[in-house]
Amino acid sequence: HGVTSAPSGWQNAVEPVITFVRDEVAKVNLGSRYERYMPYLLTVFFFILINNIFGLVPGAANVTGNIAFTIVMGIISFFVILISTNKKYWSHIFNPHVPWGVKPILVPVEILGVFTKPFALIVRLFANMVAGHIIILSFISLIFIFGGMSKIAGWAFSPVSILFTVFIYFIEILVAFIQAFIFTNLTAVFIGQAFEGSEHDVDKHDDGI
Repeated sequence: HGVTSAPSGWQNAVEPVITFVRDEVAKVNLGSRYERYMPYLLTVFFFILINNIFGLVPGAANVTGNIAFTIVMGIISFFVILISTNKKYWSHIFNPHVPWGVKPILVPVEILGVFTKPFALIVRLFANMVAGHIIILSFISLIFIFGGMSKIAGWAFSPVSILFTVFIYFIEILVAFIQAFIFTNLTAVFIGQAFEGSEHDVDKHDDGI
């Protein structure tokens, strides 16, 4: 039985996000192979986004601000990238098309590049999610610092500190979405690079991407 009604409620809210990830992340970077990676990309996007949002709830744990969490996410993406590689990808790394005198220098750099990709994912997510929380805590701490110097100074600075805290908090909500998108998009970019030299490149041109 086919669908006879338009999506509503939660489905109506989530569907544009799924469409956005499909059209702006998966298709752009993965070409005709995007469908096999959609489940993983969507899982990564929503998993990071939900944890980012929960991390903004007062008293809740900032999970994505924990380096152990981002390391695990980076390692998982690393293995997905490795599984997506082909012979031409590794040939480019171990036998790049450069003069023989340059190869001893370029090959180690290419090998290091394989590991810096997940490292970039790990550090970017961790640093951005921790930074906002540190700024918020700093503004709140300033109230007590000024209060310790003088009660008048503490009360006078409190409204300023609270205003900046609320402002940064709303910025953090935006950052929660942006970081989920960036992690997912970079993962798709790195997977797409693993297709290098394969028919994927032809698919991208055929699709007009």
